[in-house]
Amino acid sequence: MKEIEAGTFGTQYRGSSLETVVHSIAEQRQIFKGADHAFLWKPKLRIPDIYENPDHQRAFGRFLDTCACCNGADDLIRAIRDLDRRAIKGLGPAAANLLYFLHPTHMPPFNTAIVNGYNALTGAKVKLGKWEEYLALREGMLRLNETHRGLLSNDLGAVAGLLFDLGSGRYTPPPREDDGAAMSAWQADLAKVREETAAASKALAAAREGDRTHTEVQGWLRDLGRALGFDVWIAANDRSRPYAGGKLGDGCLDTLPAALTGTPGADAVRLIDVLWLERPSGRVVAAFEVEHTTSIYSGIVRMLDLALGAPEQAVEGLYLVAPDGREAEVREQLNRPAFSRVQDLGVRYLPYGELEKHRDAMARFGQGLKAVEAVARRLA
Repeated sequence: MKEIEAGTFGTQYRGSSLETVVHSIAEQRQIFKGADHAFLWKPKLRIPDIYENPDHQRAFGRFLDTCACCNGADDLIRAIRDLDRRAIKGLGPAAANLLYFLHPTHMPPFNTAIVNGYNALTGAKVKLGKWEEYLALREGMLRLNETHRGLLSNDLGAVAGLLFDLGSGRYTPPPREDDGAAMSAWQADLAKVREETAAASKALAAAREGDRTHTEVQGWLRDLGRALGFDVWIAANDRSRPYAGGKLGDGCLDTLPAALTGTPGADAVRLIDVLWLERPSGRVVAAFEVEHTTSIYSGIVRMLDLALGAPEQAVEGLYLVAPDGREAEVREQLNRPAFSRVQDLGVRYLPYGELEKHRDAMARFGQGLKAVEAVARRLA
């Protein structure tokens, strides 16, 4: 509003403060995807007319300012009707998405899928594009939300999400109660959707658990390396991961030695899960790639970039760290002709179980790589 009053708002949506606000809404959830389309300048249609018409621009600014400052639904509806009377070309109730984020208990969001879902559920014929249609939709959504408050929420986002899912075809609304066959088919479809949703949630949880385990093993290697007197490098893309009340990269090197950063494969080396470096020379003593569930290929390639890109480093230990049950799989993959060079480098397999079982004793009594070598297994 300050930019509009000062005449510095500009003549286009891109780069404006309005774009910043709308993007912060649009990125919240799929339901708001495309929310910025209504505010993009369409030169052939000369809409929305808040970029070329200063009076319309000020009216829109006052509308947003009023809605941001008021507290009740009546004030919001008056502001909507005042804006509607201006008949600003191309500026319809798409602005309702802004109101929803200001007053989520009074104003619902508004888009095609929500309208389609509402019409399918209620038999109404609400259309897009007019504030009167939006206000009619709002009344119906308020009644629906109040009737099913125990299943939904005081916030109108829950009922809007339900209508969005109906309108986007994720599942269909229930048929009339007197149609037994249709109701049975609908209940079967609903059960299938719920089953698929549960399976997706389970897969997501498993992926998150895998990520947690990967980070946890990196943390074991970090702490063991430091206990053995090495400097430790954590993969550049993992350093900020939460671990043990802090960050995974806490206490580790911020940069790699120049001898490594100047090699052809430096970008790949920076992504090796854990490196142990000798003090004070900075020579890499050991490299660890943690392969929880993913293919070993990318990790092997990074190790090759390290070993062959800087042969003067003469890395003593190259380790694939993986669950105990993956050893046969890893051996099978490394037997491929493409990895014949890897066998010459003496890459070893370090099982999770051995690392977890012996890491405390290694940290207390171990020296150099001897303790690690004792529990690691040759792959060739």
